[in-house]
Amino acid sequence: MRSRRRLLAALAALPLVACERVAPKFNSVDITGADYARDFALNDAQGQRRTLADFRGKVVVVFFGFAQCPDVCPGTLSQLAEIRRRLGADGDKLQAVFITVDPERDTPAVLAQYVPAFDPSFIGLYGTPEETAKVAKDFKVFYQKVAGKTPTSYTIDHTAGSYVFDKEGRVRLFVRHAQPLEATLADIKQLL
Repeated sequence: MRSRRRLLAALAALPLVACERVAPKFNSVDITGADYARDFALNDAQGQRRTLADFRGKVVVVFFGFAQCPDVCPGTLSQLAEIRRRLGADGDKLQAVFITVDPERDTPAVLAQYVPAFDPSFIGLYGTPEETAKVAKDFKVFYQKVAGKTPTSYTIDHTAGSYVFDKEGRVRLFVRHAQPLEATLADIKQLL
């Protein structure tokens, strides 16, 4: 009789186990529910004000950088372009957003040429120095000028990772710089 009760109890618990939702396992740092990196309000190269809501329905990757960056920025944008290509038809559901941390040199004309050179769908955003500082703080992004030989030949040290938002506009992942392309691609596929 006891074994029958145990069997019935085990069977009764099965539907509950089957209904449990298993959290996705990501290669990137899972920051789902973070109280930072929630939104931005900056201009695109055509002067249109953009926010995260403009890209609702797409997985959005936000990267902070600057056009004269020698390696990290072009490498990250190239990797995102390759990921978009590998997604095939789903590539249209991925939006890359490049936010400049160098609004002095990254004018709308510079952004209009630099960012779409990696992929025509990619968007570059800029703001005033004050707007840039606010958005960087909201995203916990570090950036700092490093003097060059002339006043305009400076470089910028900056956070090299990317933020990934799901189709509902919620921040989900932080992708570390130099994470293998396949790992990032797998994470984005899960969010799609």
